[in-house]
Amino acid sequence: MLGFKRFRSAVATISGIGLTHRIRKGQFDLAKLGLKDAVAPVVWNTVLRVQ
Repeated sequence: MLGFKRFRSAVATISGIGLTHRIRKGQFDLAKLGLKDAVAPVVWNTVLRVQ
């Protein structure tokens, strides 16, 4: 990968990676959002709206 053309793209990508790690480690409480058994796209859309 050569890099990002826009800072905004880099921020979105790095934020997504960080969020993925937090969800995987159990640091992001999905049950609090009512998403305990939700599929990935629903989780992503909800989490991105909350932050």
